[in-house]
Amino acid sequence: MEIRLEELSKHYGKLAAVDALSLHVRDGEFLALLGPSGCGKTTTLLMLAGILRPTGGTIRFGDRVVNLVPPQERNIGMVFQSYALYPHMTAYQNIVYPLRLRRTPEAEMRQQAEKVADRLEISPLLQRKPGELSGGQQQRVALARALIKQPDILLFDEPLSNLDARLRLSTRSEIKRLQKEFGITSVFVTHDQVEALTMADRIAVMRDGKLEALGTPNELYERPQTRFVASFIGHPPMNLLPATLTYDGGQTTVRAARAELDVPDSLARRLNGNRQPEREVLFGVRPEDLTPSPDGQIEGEVDLVEPLGRDDLLIIRAGDTQIHALAPAASGYRTGASLRLRLDPDRIHLFDPSTERSLFWHQT
Repeated sequence: MEIRLEELSKHYGKLAAVDALSLHVRDGEFLALLGPSGCGKTTTLLMLAGILRPTGGTIRFGDRVVNLVPPQERNIGMVFQSYALYPHMTAYQNIVYPLRLRRTPEAEMRQQAEKVADRLEISPLLQRKPGELSGGQQQRVALARALIKQPDILLFDEPLSNLDARLRLSTRSEIKRLQKEFGITSVFVTHDQVEALTMADRIAVMRDGKLEALGTPNELYERPQTRFVASFIGHPPMNLLPATLTYDGGQTTVRAARAELDVPDSLARRLNGNRQPEREVLFGVRPEDLTPSPDGQIEGEVDLVEPLGRDDLLIIRAGDTQIHALAPAASGYRTGASLRLRLDPDRIHLFDPSTERSLFWHQT
């Protein structure tokens, strides 16, 4: 089932929670709505579910406009952050509740419940009540309740937020596997960029009620179109440093953190009409693209070392600039150590400080 949002808006007085959002979710696609708190992603999901009515714009499920269609007639399954299970009902009773509302015969309900419970590996838990289940087990019951309806669309509202780190890891792979097996068009709301990067076919990044960027996880990570996307996607986040871009005699050079770097022709050609003799820019480089090396272009001093397990996060002072870099834990860097950082020129990013748009990627 395709979903199309056309200039979709939701206003509360003068506040635009969602502002003229246009988005196409392909049939069978797993799309993540990603953004910080208050960006409009949950409001968008609740309008898809029919819980909130749009102020303006259109929601289409396939060829059908559903703006005024009540939730129970949209054939959607929804999985909430809080699980939303009835505490006085058993897992089985919670799972079949949507079918009971449809007055489905008892034998058919039991058959469908056993089938979906078997797929989710919760068959031994069907006679337990939610209070007797772990968080991960409750989440599976909630997912089974959504799937038993055989919905056209699955909506997830931050379903992993209440799980511990280990359960989040296993549950997100399980949700992704089931979504692919069932082939159900799914919209997944999250503020966690790791969830979005690992689960989604495409990610819609939202900011202040608007669509900031849309693309595959790899596209948004490798070619961020705006400063916001560059800083929001990736952990540790991208270094964004004030810099000067110069163009002289066919050579484009960027100066940042007391270092000067020639911009590769493959990237410089993307500047098109933006080539000026000199201009101020934001220079971006990811911590994993900075490597301690005796012949590195950037010289600095280690302010702090944060162990991350396999790697150490080095917080480095280069003049008045702070830079984050990753080094193998075995490198043994300590606070106060001097070092040089080598970066790959092909991995740099440049942004316009006023528009915050990428100088390389926004036109591709």
